[in-house]
Amino acid sequence: MVTGKVIAHWLVSGLPLALIAPVLGIQFDLAGDALFVLTAAILLGTPALSGIGAIGAALTLGLRGGGVLLSLLVLPLYIPVLIFGAGAVDATVSGLGGEGHLSLLAAMTIAAIGFAPWASAAALKIALE
Repeated sequence: MVTGKVIAHWLVSGLPLALIAPVLGIQFDLAGDALFVLTAAILLGTPALSGIGAIGAALTLGLRGGGVLLSLLVLPLYIPVLIFGAGAVDATVSGLGGEGHLSLLAAMTIAAIGFAPWASAAALKIALE
């Protein structure tokens, strides 16, 4: 059930962002290879962000002031995804390879996809007891 909700969240928020990213990249005059890396970085990074957000939402379920706590819990985990995504595009624009950044994004996404449903379900189970 948790996995389905994370996938639905990604389909509603992450996929449209990945589809509109090349259009926005063209407005910023990015080269073709940088547009490809931008789209790849968003496609690789947004599932990790959805998984991390699901864990944070499950941990703060039912708490007063949960929104502030959610921000404090999730923001430090979002920062590496954002840094490596932006770093991949920056490295490509600079003429360097962005493959290292993209591989780290892929590793974070695989870890988030693997652990997020399990951790969210455990946190929900504890919160509802």
